Amino acid sequence: MGHIILKLDVVMADRHMSLNELAERVGISNVNLSKIKNNKVSAVRFSTLAAICEALHCTPGDILKYED
Repeated sequence: MGHIILKLDVVMADRHMSLNELAERVGISNVNLSKIKNNKVSAVRFSTLAAICEALHCTPGDILKYED
């Protein structure tokens, strides 16, 4: 069975955005955003994903990757 990989670190680097700045813009704690960034979560709320995409001016497809 495949799994989803989060590429948030890559998108953040491309946009030159720090963890602290993104966490503030999204409205979540640095700790929770760090868990998302480092693929330490099993789920992400759509509202959080939408806020991340808005802050980074990207789409969910830029952040999420499916690996078989």
